[in-house]
Amino acid sequence: MEFTLRGWQPEDDTSTAKYADNAKIAANLRDGFPYPYSLEAAQLFIKKCMEADKSQKLFYAIDVNGEAVGSIGVFKKDDVYLKSAELGYWLGEPFWGQGVMTRAVYQVCRIAFVQLDVVRIAAEPFAHNTGSRKVLENAGFELEGIHRASIYKNGQIGDSCTYALIRQEKEN
Repeated sequence: MEFTLRGWQPEDDTSTAKYADNAKIAANLRDGFPYPYSLEAAQLFIKKCMEADKSQKLFYAIDVNGEAVGSIGVFKKDDVYLKSAELGYWLGEPFWGQGVMTRAVYQVCRIAFVQLDVVRIAAEPFAHNTGSRKVLENAGFELEGIHRASIYKNGQIGDSCTYALIRQEKEN
């Protein structure tokens, strides 16, 4: 399936609310991702993305046929973690299992290594989220560890994982 990564636009609010309003997506993300996901939540999120300092945070809409069907971002850390960043993403359920997110992760990491001047990009999927873990593994990330009883989501204690991708010398 063809897609593009592009900057967010105010008119993405309707499609964002449409695809993000999914309990299966919210169940696998931090509590800052609301459910139900309203048009107002989409508008606030898009505004935040558009106003972000691009030297510190990269936000992209995942566009399929002119519709924002997901989001991906890389966020630079600070202090002693200045050369590290965190990756976050979600994708509308109709697009799962088609390789879109694996390719989006690969693309955004190549951009982030250069634009954010980082050497490490990490992601922390919930351990039970095998789809997200597979995305990261297929994009070249390595599992660094499983953190037992590290999350509390929807009234349940669960495990999370740390995956990381280290910039190769040729990408410098």
